[in-house]
Amino acid sequence: MPFFTPREPRAVRLEDPHVELQATRAPWSLWADGFGKLAIRGLQIIVVVAVAAGIIFAIQSLTIVTIPLVIALILASAFNPVMTFMRRRGVPSVLATLITMLAIVVILSLLGWLIVWAVRDQWDDLYSQAEDGFQSLLAWIQSLNLDFLEPEQIDDFVATLTDFVTSAQFGSGALAGVSAVASFITGLVLMVTILFFFLKDGPQMWEFLLRPFRGANYLRARRIGDKTTTVLGSYIRGTATVAAVDAIGILIGLLILQVPLAIPLAVLVFLLAFIPIVGATVAGILAALVALVANDWVNALFVVGVVVVVNQLEGNFLQPVLMGRSMKLHPFVILVALTVGTVLGGIVGAVLAVPIAAAAWGVIQVWDGPDLPARWARAKNPPLS
Repeated sequence: MPFFTPREPRAVRLEDPHVELQATRAPWSLWADGFGKLAIRGLQIIVVVAVAAGIIFAIQSLTIVTIPLVIALILASAFNPVMTFMRRRGVPSVLATLITMLAIVVILSLLGWLIVWAVRDQWDDLYSQAEDGFQSLLAWIQSLNLDFLEPEQIDDFVATLTDFVTSAQFGSGALAGVSAVASFITGLVLMVTILFFFLKDGPQMWEFLLRPFRGANYLRARRIGDKTTTVLGSYIRGTATVAAVDAIGILIGLLILQVPLAIPLAVLVFLLAFIPIVGATVAGILAALVALVANDWVNALFVVGVVVVVNQLEGNFLQPVLMGRSMKLHPFVILVALTVGTVLGGIVGAVLAVPIAAAAWGVIQVWDGPDLPARWARAKNPPLS
């Protein structure tokens, strides 16, 4: 005979059947209805937003590290085919890395020398023309006889602007600029150092990071790394080629129209081409303003026409061939990425935002297989009629 015999549970008689049903429910069953599922999703969203906010805060706090790291990764991806080619030819990794970095330094030094030489050679003439144009603009405004704008007000505004430029406040801004230059040099040195190790030991470093993964997770991590390197490298090489063609085309047009500072403007076009949509607009405005100040409004209109024609040819013919459809992002996505990148990292963030977004989309495309996107990103088959 057992020591203890459990009793049958006594039935609780309740007049209301709904109350009896609630009494027999488990406590966790409250999360199974529609409101409970909504609460779970709300908690999940809060956790995701908190994690994202923490990551963004860390990025903003460590921009002197994160931005050089990302730039070095993008440059290493762009020059990865060069390193692979030299390694296959038996060139030691250290020598191949030094050759690649020397080529980067030569290209950047050449661009800097072109800008400094052209600006120094033509700046005095452009400054005098700009001053004459500003005085002509003031005379034209005074000739309108506007009731709300007196000549004394214009003179006061010009005097205030002149006093600010020569004031101590402007000088303190210059001192802040010196601090910014020091931070830039620090980031540049860090970027060069990281780039050296990425070029020299990039494959070994990636294999070290893949050690914790096994099986399907290892294959997925491998696909993510290969796709990220491919997308970043192809994006930068394609954008640089397109930017070079744009700069050469606009340079030819500016030289034909005899616009001053044609070479610095062409270099600026090349640099701003790495900021989609916005860069071409800013470059065209600057070129038109220089033409307006140096020559006349008819010449400025011709410059705008040249910029529009070159950008249309590049966008409709050259870019689809070089960039490919796999890295093409919707303009809405580009604008959102540019806005987020500008808020987080300023101009550098705007330059890096689009290639990072393209790499993220590339990762999604190979998440479940070499040619199999993530489940939620797969195209839906249309229903059969």
